[in-house]
Amino acid sequence: MKYFLSSERARFWILVAIVSISGFSQGMLLPLIAVIFEQDGVSSALNGLSATGLYIGIIAVAPFMEPQLRKFGFKPLILVGGAMVILALLSFPLWKSVLFWFVLRILIGVGDQALHFSTQTWITSTSPHHKLGRNIAIYGMSFSVGFGAGPLFVPLVEVFEALPFIISGVLCLIAWSLVFFLRNDFPEHSASSMGAKGTLQRFRTALVIGWVAFLPPLGYGFLEASLSAIYPVYALRQSFDISMVSYILAAFSIGAIATQLPLGELSDRIGRKKVLMIALSGGGLSFLVATFFESNAWLTLVLFVVAGMFVGSTFSLGISYMTDLMPKELLPTGNLLCGVAFSVGSLIGPAAGGLFLEVTEQLSFLLLITGILLTLFTIIAFKGPHKQTA
Repeated sequence: MKYFLSSERARFWILVAIVSISGFSQGMLLPLIAVIFEQDGVSSALNGLSATGLYIGIIAVAPFMEPQLRKFGFKPLILVGGAMVILALLSFPLWKSVLFWFVLRILIGVGDQALHFSTQTWITSTSPHHKLGRNIAIYGMSFSVGFGAGPLFVPLVEVFEALPFIISGVLCLIAWSLVFFLRNDFPEHSASSMGAKGTLQRFRTALVIGWVAFLPPLGYGFLEASLSAIYPVYALRQSFDISMVSYILAAFSIGAIATQLPLGELSDRIGRKKVLMIALSGGGLSFLVATFFESNAWLTLVLFVVAGMFVGSTFSLGISYMTDLMPKELLPTGNLLCGVAFSVGSLIGPAAGGLFLEVTEQLSFLLLITGILLTLFTIIAFKGPHKQTA
């Protein structure tokens, strides 16, 4: 048993389990609070602004993550991050307030940054190159599984408002306890890895080398956060019931889960850029078609499955793309910047989506998503590197 828990295979699957439960808590929290606030009469703009708390926490703590990871290793950061998420989730039922919940979301963002940055860097640093796409796809798929299951628990709010928060906190606690069985490890570093000057230099170098690889996480953050936090508001205004909204959001994740591994393995064979272009164009067109049928809940659900099959892998493909482009000693920096890009997109998504609903009454919310995806497709197609380095 001790040998199993110290093996690379066991470590990989424990990290996958942690990310899955973290995805569940995020997938539940965004639509859950959006629905609660909508029912309480909170404006869509304030609803979207409140959702940005999670990503403010992620971005605010990002500059301090890499030095701590190099100093203390992967395991302590995962433990601290997981503990913050658990405590914040269990604190939501204590006081129902827009401001208090905003602060709790910031704390969850800080914890999620520590947790995801550590697990993501651990996996990319230890995966053999010929299995990189596969392993990152499994990583992304595990998050999608959890994220897709999260919205299904939103209807529990009608049983007891605190129940979804309690369930999520307990599940996070169970997954978090598995980390104690792992042996700590540290990322590779060079002589310039330590100190503020070295940190700034690594950020500049990583941005120059891998800027194009940070665009897919940016776009996916916008997509995921705006769909989870603002689409429920839009769908409720289209007279969909809460259960159907949960099914539609879960359908997107089901599509992502179905193709996550095949697209990851395909990117190992034909290259990340080609697969990313297929994913972004296919997802953009799927959401565009959905704008013509969004009055029909079941057709919308089917189109969300198709869209998820295309764009549900963009975050993990972006990480793999970054890993191809980045020198090994810059992988922690690259992973951190992928997380920052995702968080920036997630920060903009709910705010822009809420504002979009406020100022446009005749246009479909899904047109905003379509425009973002096709813009990223254009940039990557004409500006991105054509070859990846091993």
